[in-house]
Amino acid sequence: MKIDGTHYRSLWWNSEKGVLEIIDQRWLPHDFRVIPVVTMQDFADAIYQMRVRGAPLIGATAAYGMALAMAEDPSDGNMDAAWDFLEKTRPTAINLRWALDRCRAALRPLSLADRAAAALTLAHEIADEDVEINRRIGENGLALIREIAAGKPAGEPVRVLTHCNAGWLATVDWGTATSPMYHAHDAGLPLHVWVDETRPRNQGALTSWELGQHGLPHTYITDNAGGHLMQHGMVDMVITGTDRTTRRGDVCNKIGTYLKALAAHDNGVPFYVALPSPTIDWSVSDGVAEIPIEEREAQEVTHVQGLTDTGDIGTVRVTPDGTGGGNPAFDVTPNRLVTGLITERGVCDASESGLAALFPDYAQAAE
Repeated sequence: MKIDGTHYRSLWWNSEKGVLEIIDQRWLPHDFRVIPVVTMQDFADAIYQMRVRGAPLIGATAAYGMALAMAEDPSDGNMDAAWDFLEKTRPTAINLRWALDRCRAALRPLSLADRAAAALTLAHEIADEDVEINRRIGENGLALIREIAAGKPAGEPVRVLTHCNAGWLATVDWGTATSPMYHAHDAGLPLHVWVDETRPRNQGALTSWELGQHGLPHTYITDNAGGHLMQHGMVDMVITGTDRTTRRGDVCNKIGTYLKALAAHDNGVPFYVALPSPTIDWSVSDGVAEIPIEEREAQEVTHVQGLTDTGDIGTVRVTPDGTGGGNPAFDVTPNRLVTGLITERGVCDASESGLAALFPDYAQAAE
């Protein structure tokens, strides 16, 4: 997507320097910074500290981490050590393990001399595949937006609510939940996006920044405003992303997604989830019982980062001294609350049969 008219991916390989470069998202939306990722510790820090975030982007970053490991030492022992080191950074998003498993399976049969080049080529492939997957998600989601737009008076926007940032910053490009929005806007459909602030890290600000760069009308709202808007008929559909989805269609996403799904269900608002296939965990059925939920630092809850009146980026405490903060990063939305899953192969019911119909190859391989 574009920043001030220039196209960027959220990460890219700098062939002249021989390093991966990323947008350091910790400083957005107030400061656009690009940093190199040079060492294995850099890769781990980039993922854990959320310099990169979003399940697809985490997976692509990890693939480049494996490429660095093979360039440093292509032995089986170092390959396994790199897998372990990177896999521990974020426990919930399944794309991390998916990318690491894919790299190890592809590299293990190769000779030591061939592994470094093959690993870098594979990392490029994973990044490019992510872009294409998200583009197709956008095309399939566009059909849903068109259907809603067809039932509205001419010129009246389709009002979409989204939670967290499932945009191109959370992927390599296009985004998952935002891809249908970008496709709709580019197709000339009137659209307005309600953007949840998404505490504790206020990732809705990243979505607002993205949408603003693309010229897409939007409004930033508090997390608790969504239900009110739905009650008053001001939301036509909800589209969120997902960090892990079970084979039966339970969806694990940023904390607060479950509450949006409950409000949508109560008010008859369609609730869709944009789902790239690498985010499906075919080994898990019951999301509430089986998906590990990352618990992050209390400071993300007790403190807020923002732009001060002097133009500096600063952090302030919002809680009294002595008050701790609980910080589960994700929750699970049961499949019964999900209207449909928007994938690169089409839209399906949030069910085991729905996913298996679109992805019979993956479903059979998991049996």
